[in-house]
Amino acid sequence: MGLVIYNSLTNKMEEFIPFNNKKVNMYVCGPTVWNYIHIGNARPVIFYDVVKRYLDFSGYEVVYASNITDIDDKIINQAKAENITEKELAVKYEKAYFDDAKKVGSKTPNFIPHATDYIPEMVEFISDLEKKGFAYNVDGDVYFRINKLKDYGILSNQVQEDLIAGERIDVDTKKENPMDFTLWKKTDDGIKWDTPFGKGRPGWHTECVVMNHRIFGDTIDIHGGGMDLKFPHHENEIAQSKAMYGHNLAKYWMHVGRLQMNGEKMSKSLGNVILVKDIEDFEDLVTLRLLIIGAPYRSSINYNEELANFYKAEYDKIKRAYKQAMFNLEYNNISLTIDNEEDIKEFKNAMDNDFNTPNVMTLISKLVKEINNFVRQKDYKSLSIKTKTLKTILDVLGIEVKYESLTDESKHVYTAWLEARNNKDFESADKYRNILTEKGII
Repeated sequence: MGLVIYNSLTNKMEEFIPFNNKKVNMYVCGPTVWNYIHIGNARPVIFYDVVKRYLDFSGYEVVYASNITDIDDKIINQAKAENITEKELAVKYEKAYFDDAKKVGSKTPNFIPHATDYIPEMVEFISDLEKKGFAYNVDGDVYFRINKLKDYGILSNQVQEDLIAGERIDVDTKKENPMDFTLWKKTDDGIKWDTPFGKGRPGWHTECVVMNHRIFGDTIDIHGGGMDLKFPHHENEIAQSKAMYGHNLAKYWMHVGRLQMNGEKMSKSLGNVILVKDIEDFEDLVTLRLLIIGAPYRSSINYNEELANFYKAEYDKIKRAYKQAMFNLEYNNISLTIDNEEDIKEFKNAMDNDFNTPNVMTLISKLVKEINNFVRQKDYKSLSIKTKTLKTILDVLGIEVKYESLTDESKHVYTAWLEARNNKDFESADKYRNILTEKGII
């Protein structure tokens, strides 16, 4: 058996079998671009980038789409606060979002649909739901009629009565059912569009369904997002897809756990956030990625200084081992050529088990120890194979170690250090060693 994924829709582990052989369609809910992202927001950005990288590594042809919600109450309110238009605000924070995604080592998705580019398609979609009896218009507000759908709650695995009891719902006397959700919102505030329903803008839950269908045309393989999107956002996506197309939108649903701050939910309103844009040091950014990768993706992470320092030390071990290995190989004119098959098999076994990155971290620690031993033993053939294997795995995880090729000066200092040691000139050897240590060579 190959890759196995925990499917949130069925609540069980399932073998990953795409609809179209080796071609994979993957959609991940992107940001509402009203402000800068914090490190909690960065967790799904990092995880789904790893998923995409691993699927590529495994020979799949992946089309990865992640949307931009560029119209929302938060955008309207923030635009007023900054005294700019909603469009200007959305453009500003979308750029900031992708700058931050790049900083944490994530690649840009293949498709980046924007909600405001699909308004006519959304209007048509809502009109069709209305014709089918799944939507109703009350004075310009259009709602989805959940009572007409037999299995509403299939993703969150709850019956409607339990959902109503467990969810805080704003009092809206216009709704037939308190759980009915908005497809089109009548508004005079902010950007709006003229439609058969009246002036307004689309509901958030409708945007992703419409963009998914327009990009991929049918049921996709993977739909991902944060655990907090499972209900109501993803539940409501499925409801609309079932009503309109008769399917669950995606075959496999994946959800990433929260990154909490000292045991509390990370939230801008609580003020307990670390913004990605404020992390300037490259190694701190890689450490954040390593910290997120090091945890089971479905579990919560409790971010604190102790945890951050642990992964900073782990990255330092990886960096030093890799740099020393590359220096020694380059100094002896040996290139990286082949991976160790057993190690790559162990890597794939871990990743194929629902992206078990903690086991991959254990493998990386083993490789680091072996690399350090081969450096000491001057076993350059084994060193080359293990270093190439480490680099292959780090590339799939998006963990970068910056290494600059040897300069003539570095070679000269290294040669002088070896000669001083052989001649038992310990004072000179210490001096050269300090220079090499500062450069991260030894």
